[in-house]
Amino acid sequence: MNDRLPHEKGFHVSWDQMHRDSRALAWRLDGKGPDNGLWKAVVGITRGGLVPAMIVARELDIRRVDTISIKSYNHQTQGEPHVIKAPQADLMGDGTGILIVDDLVDSGKTLEVVRKLYPKAHFATVYAKPSGKPQVDSYITEVSQDTWIFFPWDMALQYVQPYRGAD
Repeated sequence: MNDRLPHEKGFHVSWDQMHRDSRALAWRLDGKGPDNGLWKAVVGITRGGLVPAMIVARELDIRRVDTISIKSYNHQTQGEPHVIKAPQADLMGDGTGILIVDDLVDSGKTLEVVRKLYPKAHFATVYAKPSGKPQVDSYITEVSQDTWIFFPWDMALQYVQPYRGAD
């Protein structure tokens, strides 16, 4: 039995690390699109996928960028995901040539919902947990299922007391 709270096994991601990992994701996807290696568009899953989607779009010179909004978390509690905003229908089709980007695949439930809508899209995340890996086509870093990832947009800088002594 694990008595730890989600934040007690935390993986803190800085803005610099998110940028480096998102660029690594772009490099991994470069030349892998179905149109002579090119992608038709990038769709970021809001909200966490917006930052890596923007970086991937910039690195791969993809000008068509859209979003799909899926709500599945309420703070640190995951519920059933549902679409609250879909991307432009004439852009999406069955997903062919579309790169769908998120920050993290956790249980895989969010990507499962999106994959049913766009079965031929390519799903890419920066971070992946074991339960969600079957739903993602490309990712950069795997973390354990019981790790809570603290993204830079969820954090604030503040003073931390030293372990020994005082200032």
